[in-house]
Amino acid sequence: MTQFPEELGTAVDEWVAERHPQLVAVRRHLHAHPELSYAEFETTSFLEQRLRNAGLDPKRLPSGTGLVVEVGSGDPVVVLRADIDALPLADLKDVPYASTRENACHACGHDVHTTVLLGAALALNSLDDLPGTVRCVFQPAEETVPGGATGVVAAGVLEGASRAFALHCDPSLPAGSVGLRTGAITAACDRMDVTLTGPGGHTARPQLTVDLVDALGRLITDLPALLSRQVDPRAGMSLVWGAVKAGVAANAIPQRGHLSGTVRVLDRDAWQDAETLLRSLVERVAATTGADVEVDYVRGVPPVVNDPRAVALLRSAALETVGSEGLRLSPQSMGGEDFGWFADVVPIALARLGTHGGGAPLDLHRGTFDVDERAIGVGVRLLARTALHALSADAGAPPPGPKPHPSGSGPGARR
Repeated sequence: MTQFPEELGTAVDEWVAERHPQLVAVRRHLHAHPELSYAEFETTSFLEQRLRNAGLDPKRLPSGTGLVVEVGSGDPVVVLRADIDALPLADLKDVPYASTRENACHACGHDVHTTVLLGAALALNSLDDLPGTVRCVFQPAEETVPGGATGVVAAGVLEGASRAFALHCDPSLPAGSVGLRTGAITAACDRMDVTLTGPGGHTARPQLTVDLVDALGRLITDLPALLSRQVDPRAGMSLVWGAVKAGVAANAIPQRGHLSGTVRVLDRDAWQDAETLLRSLVERVAATTGADVEVDYVRGVPPVVNDPRAVALLRSAALETVGSEGLRLSPQSMGGEDFGWFADVVPIALARLGTHGGGAPLDLHRGTFDVDERAIGVGVRLLARTALHALSADAGAPPPGPKPHPSGSGPGARR
């Protein structure tokens, strides 16, 4: 029966404190050299080299980008995951490590996630007698639909594992803090495109044709209202339109109109039925206008639903990393995250890593996004300690009680 000695956690803390400058350098290199989904070849090679230099044996994922590497050996097996792709946005920051690639930017913090997982893998590899195997997954294409996580699951990377953990940057939380939540922490996210067609005509005689602009307006306003009366409010299902296109002349009724929007759902069971329900409602509203309708519904990612026991293991590690005053309750987010696909195979838990360093928060998915780099050490310690707690728990031995660092002021913490 394996037990998690506190000396292992202390060794992780010391490893991180000694290598903080190197971790920052890794993050800045990744930030300056972003690569889009399924094109992360240089990023993959960069990580592969550093893992091999540490004596590890990383394997490329079947997609050709991304890696899986095991630290330790034997059972139990726990998974740590990071996403490695960037967004197709221009980097608007005036910093030495700004993106060198046109219209590519790590505006969602994946450079931090990747650095944290690399650090956790190397820190755990430095330990003697790791009580099991930590399988580290550097996943490509999180920013696509339905996400690169589907390829990880299909490749069997999660087989034999007992649970999986990940983290995500949160610019609403100060660096040195960690946000946790049991249950749904992100939403399912699908895309819906609706095309209406009609014969067109003169705006002076709308009664002789199908007024497509009026029909689009009815869909824009009626569909979300109908949806709110068809679904349990606790499911958190919402439809928000993001684009509408129709017509070119003020006095001509167009022959074609188009709507695009996203459907977001917090409840996984409700998400399973979302497409059927939305198609039915679109057809019901369109039928009152006389327009022909075509719906293209793209199923996206499921919600990330955090397993209670996995969150408890994260909480123990967080208390040791940032102290009770650094631990926050994370609100539910309507954003999407493909880590939810991992829950088809193993229990999962996603943590929020505080990255705000002062001033106005630099929100995600903007070219101005940046982080307080003191958060990197917090993330490494959190993931590595979580893996140690999970190995101990899954080996059948109770992990030791959490030992918060005095005042939460350990290496990498910010007060």
